[in-house]
Amino acid sequence: MNRLLPIFRLCAALLAAAVFSLSPHSLAAAERVYLDIAASEMRKVVVAVPSFVDAAGNENSQAGSDIAKMVARGLEFHGFIQIVDATQYAGSRGVDWQALGADYVVKGKFASSGSGMIIEAHLLDVVEDKMLAGRRYKGAADQRNDMVLRLVDALIKEFTGEPGISRSSIAFVSDITGRKEVYMTDVLGRKVRRITRHNHLCVSPRFTSDGRSLAYSSYHRGNQNLYITELNQSKVTRALSRRKGMNLAPAFSPDGRSMVVTLSKGGSPDLYLMDLKGKIIEQLTKRSGINVSASFAPDGKSLTFVSDRSGRPQIYVMDLQSRQTRRLTFQGSENAEPSWSPKGDKIVYTGLTEGHYQIFTMPISGGTSTRVSSGPGDFESPTWSPDGKQIAFSRKHNGRQELGAVFVNGKGLRTLFNLKGNQSYPQWSPRSK
Repeated sequence: MNRLLPIFRLCAALLAAAVFSLSPHSLAAAERVYLDIAASEMRKVVVAVPSFVDAAGNENSQAGSDIAKMVARGLEFHGFIQIVDATQYAGSRGVDWQALGADYVVKGKFASSGSGMIIEAHLLDVVEDKMLAGRRYKGAADQRNDMVLRLVDALIKEFTGEPGISRSSIAFVSDITGRKEVYMTDVLGRKVRRITRHNHLCVSPRFTSDGRSLAYSSYHRGNQNLYITELNQSKVTRALSRRKGMNLAPAFSPDGRSMVVTLSKGGSPDLYLMDLKGKIIEQLTKRSGINVSASFAPDGKSLTFVSDRSGRPQIYVMDLQSRQTRRLTFQGSENAEPSWSPKGDKIVYTGLTEGHYQIFTMPISGGTSTRVSSGPGDFESPTWSPDGKQIAFSRKHNGRQELGAVFVNGKGLRTLFNLKGNQSYPQWSPRSK
């Protein structure tokens, strides 16, 4: 199968507000035993989320039900939690939770006053009959959903020792308008936001390290130029690089001070270290074929990228102090699109196997790869969740291209969103602060 992955195909074409409080019942840090949600043998934690009670004591208000449903969706998204179907207890809170198989219950309440709102909840350990944690959030009424998701992420931390990712976002490219433009949505797919309006081909969205801006490449001026837009507004887009040829797929350094971009101004696509204004600091690769798809290590000291210097696309690692480079992948004839795990221990990448592209992980030291995707079609553009526990991707199958996700242990592969059109080039944001 002589077909290149998205960035290599492009190369070929160009060459041709919350208040937080901890319940006194929370366990001391030294006593905690956190869940390893990547363990293959781990059973899911069963959690019930009854309707939140309003200030008048009403257990069945629409607002209380909506809050509970969002909490349930956010918890379930993390993969290791199974939600008790609310129809099993008819929305009532005074039930035998243990008989329903629940390990924990989220007991919450809310109060609204004018334009303000308070949401609070406690996590009940059913077996021990103890409240393990409490959270209280206060904000404007229109911040309700954000407060709810903050609560979800705090509850996930109670289980795993690390905050959840329900407030993160995924950027992607969609052709719903007939043109490929950049869009963004929260991980629950509740609200899709259009980012670009160039009415032309846009590709490879990339978040800055702080998640506040999004870079992408567009052909709307006749050349593949690189742009960036701040996400707190929707009117201004700034050019980062308009050099002749390719200006593509920046990898932003963890400290937010620089980026590595693929440029083909010299003929062959190479990696360049640049400042955030688009000024070239240094050319990192030279006379070594096609060099694309850079991804920084979390400590900023190394870089993984793709090169066909060996004759076919393979993945390499560069030490940014010594500039020494080593080849990482040797299995398979074509490996591309590497992304360095937020935990720093491995990469995820796309490999060609049996005529189709699949998603693999590999320790950064090298060695044996692990396939995490399964099923028919082609899996491309893998991107890590900010906690390093999930991998999003695009999947081509039966004439459609959709966004999906899988847990790092290869379980829970599913379609992420039910959206019209085709979606490609997913990019997971850093955690929202």
